[in-house]
Formats: sequence, C-alpha cells, structure tokens
Amino acid sequence: MEPLPTGISVLDREFGGGIPSGSVVALKADPASQSELILDRFARVRECRYLTTVRSVDAVEANLTLADGEDEDDRTVVRDAGGEDPFSAALDAAAELPDGGTVVVDSVEPLEARDRGEYGAFLEDLRRHVDDVDGLAVLHALKGEGPDRNRVVTEQVADVVFDLRTTVTGTEIANRLVVPKFRGGAALEEPLKLKLTDSVSVDTSRDIA
Repeated sequence: MEPLPTGISVLDREFGGGIPSGSVVALKADPASQSELILDRFARVRECRYLTTVRSVDAVEANLTLADGEDEDDRTVVRDAGGEDPFSAALDAAAELPDGGTVVVDSVEPLEARDRGEYGAFLEDLRRHVDDVDGLAVLHALKGEGPDRNRVVTEQVADVVFDLRTTVTGTEIANRLVVPKFRGGAALEEPLKLKLTDSVSVDTSRDIA
C-alpha cells in the first residue's frame, strides 16, 4: 500500500508520506469549522471526483483552490450527489477514478440517513473502487447535536478517522486534529494543533492554562 499525500505537508510528515492507498478516510468536524480547507487539500493534490450532497456545484467550485503551479483544468471534477440516489452518483464517480485518484463525499450525512444495510453495502463498494485504482475515498462526516443514525458504520468501515475538534474561548479559536484510528499506519499519540485560516498549517502558539 503506497502512501498517497494528503496535500497537507505536516500530516504527510506525521504519517510517513501520507495515507495508505485504497483507504477510506472519515473526516469528522463541526459544521461551523474550517474543515473544508482539509477537503480542499485532499481534492487538489491529485485527480479527484468531488461529490457534493448539500452545497451547489458552483459553490464548491468557487471555493476550491489551485495547488502550487497548477493550471486551471479538470483535475477536480465536482458533481451533485444530492438527488434521490446519492449512492449511485457516488459509485459512478468512483468507478471513473484514474489510478491514484481521490473521491470526496461532502457531506456524508444524507447517505448515512438511508437504510443501514444499503449504506453498509455502499461503503464496501466504494472501498472496492478506490482499492482497485490504489486511490482514496474521503467522507466529510459533520457532527450533529442528535444521534447520527449510521455514523457508527462510517467509523467502523473507515480505515482512517480524522476528528477535527474546534473550541472557542474568549481569546482564541483552537483547532485540534485527533487521529484515533489508522489502519496500515500509526495513529497520532496526541492531538495536532492546526491553524485553519485560508490554508492549513501547524499552530505553533502555546496553550496558556
């Protein structure tokens, strides 16, 4: 399993080059966080099929940034998966992935809301597609106030779980990335403090108790 870069240098260093190819990654985050910056990096580091279930295609395309030295082209293809059959839309896109490509599902809640058996079968089919091309699947799993019907399935099937925790105090907004699960690699032993503004970097400020 060759590691595929995430597009975020600090994470790639922590993970020995990136995420093992063929992996399904779940990115858990608060809806009001800057987690889309992390998706942006995954989407732009190599060819990608980006499935949007809530936001419009135009809105997603307007917010995607170009990697250094990258020309405006078709490396990232954005499609609407918010219709009656999001499973088929996502799997059709995954079936078109080139070698080493990435498929992003943003966000996965409308799919999790479906029948558990159908959702579990979808995840296994998605895994098979990305494994066939040594690619990655990234599921944007937003945290809600109520119980998530099939979130346990998402986390169990996922090979890698990123848990972005955003806390707001009177003096700062702190973002800490916890990686409790990492099949084929080593999970982080402690949270990684990130600076999420218009890009992703390490936050080197000291925590003051």
